[in-house]
Amino acid sequence: MIKLIAFDLDNVLIDGEAIDEIGKLMGVESKISEITKKAMEGDLDFETSLNKRVALLKGASVEDIREVVFKIPFMEGAEETIAELKKRGYKIATITGSFEIIAERMKDTLGLDYAFSNILHEEEGKLTGQVSGPLVKGSKAEVLKEIMEMENIIAEETAAVGDGANDVSMLEEAGLGIAFNAKPVLKEKADVIVEKRDLKELLEIFPDENSELTAKSADEKPSEEEEKPSEEEAAAEPEKTTETVEEETTEAEPEKTTETAEEETTEAEPEKTAEAEESSEKEPAKDEKSSDDDKKDDEDKKEKSEKPSPDVKAEPNPDAGKSFGELLSNKKELEKQLKVLTKERDDLNENAREFKKTRDELNASIKENLDKALKYRDERDQINKEVRKYKKLRDETNQELKKLEYASGRRDILKIQNEIDKIEKTIETKVLDMRKENELVKKVQDLSKTLSEMKEDEKVQTEAAALKEVSEGHHAKVVEFSDKAQETHEKMLEYFKNIDEVRAKADTAHNKFIETRESASAKHEEVKAVLNEIRKKNKGLDKVKAKERNIESEKSKKKNLAEKEVAKDIFERFKEGKKLSTEELRLLQKHNIV
Repeated sequence: MIKLIAFDLDNVLIDGEAIDEIGKLMGVESKISEITKKAMEGDLDFETSLNKRVALLKGASVEDIREVVFKIPFMEGAEETIAELKKRGYKIATITGSFEIIAERMKDTLGLDYAFSNILHEEEGKLTGQVSGPLVKGSKAEVLKEIMEMENIIAEETAAVGDGANDVSMLEEAGLGIAFNAKPVLKEKADVIVEKRDLKELLEIFPDENSELTAKSADEKPSEEEEKPSEEEAAAEPEKTTETVEEETTEAEPEKTTETAEEETTEAEPEKTAEAEESSEKEPAKDEKSSDDDKKDDEDKKEKSEKPSPDVKAEPNPDAGKSFGELLSNKKELEKQLKVLTKERDDLNENAREFKKTRDELNASIKENLDKALKYRDERDQINKEVRKYKKLRDETNQELKKLEYASGRRDILKIQNEIDKIEKTIETKVLDMRKENELVKKVQDLSKTLSEMKEDEKVQTEAAALKEVSEGHHAKVVEFSDKAQETHEKMLEYFKNIDEVRAKADTAHNKFIETRESASAKHEEVKAVLNEIRKKNKGLDKVKAKERNIESEKSKKKNLAEKEVAKDIFERFKEGKKLSTEELRLLQKHNIV
């Protein structure tokens, strides 16, 4: 289990090269960048490149340098990632060939546990062009070992993150080596490669043990709260909305449902083997004995830890008795298999990323359509307010008009006129006997006489005409705004229809993303299994080589002893006066007899 993560600084924790930024002060940026490039690609050793670059900075103001380096931005996701890793319980260090002036800033700002860097020499506030520190001549691997000793952990419990050739030793020493936006020379040595310039990608590689335990418990006994998405997840995806066509004055509100949002997937990367975890748990603590005793105790404990428990039946070793050539051949076959599996996994991861990208683009389209639909809904609602406003004015005006008609007698006049019209229509359209028809004609005459005697107040008549005109104006506005509301409502429905169509495509892309990601995870398990087999073959090769070396050593010892006896015999004869040949003389010299 990883306990410590060591980061490079330039182009890993910060987005830039500190020495390049300092070089701008002296106008030597291009020269420094050229040297830096050669060093990062492995064409120039780090010590030489560092001394050459620092020499170019001679005379630079320390105050100006401090101002410049404090302006260098963090790498994307640096602050969030370090904070989360610290929260998950990891120790964090930066091991950099850069300088203390910025490394200490990183340590303080990000809350790092360790910061190892070099020191720029200065006199009277100016750089002297000299540099010293643990990483001028020493390697990052040596510094990592020093931290491991302080933390009392082993290599398998460490991870290293770098980007250039000077990080090779650190990645080789660590149990897990990660190349972050790295040069080809480092990618060849890395266990994990992260191409995206966002440190949050690392959070998928280093799990939160506490959250995994919680998740496991939750699987056994799910609760209603756990089935609900978090606020962050709900905000990550647009809401699903259903629109119902309503009456012209009814608001069409969307029915909200939450769409599941999947987090950014990253490539499945190799994890630590059970052997590494077992050795980390059984790592012996240091005592105050001599270094020789410590070494012996460590070896004894290591041998003890490698022995199987009495309660566990040891499985037979399939590589037992195999020659070096056989093991090497097996390893090469596994490496071919690993290459194929890794490509298949990487292809699946790439496909998953494409499906995720498509899903996210479609979800963005849903949000755009939703925004437009809601815009038209709000616009429609504002227009409906105008409709209601003018309806109210129209109805109020009509009510005033009715009151005016009653007060002026106009209502009675209209009533009598309506009755006359009704009787006349009956006379015209129906067949009546003479007596009935005469009665109706007489009634019309009487009503007409009464009507002629009734007079409407002219002032009231004028007011009524004015009110009628106002009422008609309000009604025209009602019709105008109703038409606009209907037009806007139809536009809103069109966008909601688009949402349903796009969501269907987004759901398809999301399902393919989940399916492909699961396939990639399954393929990654195969990769891990083959990696584990390769590790076993490497151990077998080491044992065979050690055995062969011991055999060769024994043969060499026996040969030397035999030669020495011959040499002694030759020397005795030489003392008796026998002349020596050149070969005999060389043999005596070889064994320091003469």
